[in-house]
Amino acid sequence: MTAPVLYLSHGAPPLADDARWTQQLADWSSSFTKPTSILMISAHWEDVPVTVSPTQRQVPLTYDFYGFPQHYYEVEYAPPLAPALADEVTGLLGGRGLEVRRDETRGLDHGAYVPLVEMYPDADVPVLQMSMPTLDPTTLFEIGRTLAPLRDQGTLVVGSGFTTHNLRWFNPRAGADAPPPAASAEFDHWAQEAVEAQDVDALVNMLDVAPAAHEAHPRTEHWAPLYLALGAAHASGATDVESTVDGFWYGLSKRSFTFS
Repeated sequence: MTAPVLYLSHGAPPLADDARWTQQLADWSSSFTKPTSILMISAHWEDVPVTVSPTQRQVPLTYDFYGFPQHYYEVEYAPPLAPALADEVTGLLGGRGLEVRRDETRGLDHGAYVPLVEMYPDADVPVLQMSMPTLDPTTLFEIGRTLAPLRDQGTLVVGSGFTTHNLRWFNPRAGADAPPPAASAEFDHWAQEAVEAQDVDALVNMLDVAPAAHEAHPRTEHWAPLYLALGAAHASGATDVESTVDGFWYGLSKRSFTFS
């Protein structure tokens, strides 16, 4: 089984309270065969060298957010560990001279477990999270290309970020369904066209060519996981791209893509 590659906009912990978005994620995961394992690359883990999550024992989730109601810190998600996948990642990246470290203390962060709770609520698919060692687009794209063979063994490679991510736009008083800022809508439209066209040059040079790029991404960590997904898809001949989730949440674009 060849698994697809995903780029998803993962939302903050309150995603669990958004019935429409949670249903979109559930419908999305049911639209393709359940993977044998999941490699998750989240915007919320930058670490050098490339580091992967625990493979020896279960550890608590990483609640990497502050000031939320208590029930968000009580969410639990404990999928099977993925030591064999960690070995595969280590071998593939080691083959191009990259060191891979294992952190046996860091649990899945909210960029990983928040969407997975909705997509695989039974927590029955082994999950490995991997850090981003840089935000450089070309480097991440090449790392994604190196990880492409994982698809052939049924591993779902997921880049988890946000298609627009400017928290100055977040206005709870306006409501989740308020019209987005013009800059968010403009960037979202450009992103859909560029990703569906697999215009790698434009995507790699996003900050220079995309409308409202610096407003949509004051820092690019939520866009960066797209490059890993794009690289994995590009190197393995994934020619079909589908925008599988769209719309806005408190002004932020939740657009997400399937590469198959």
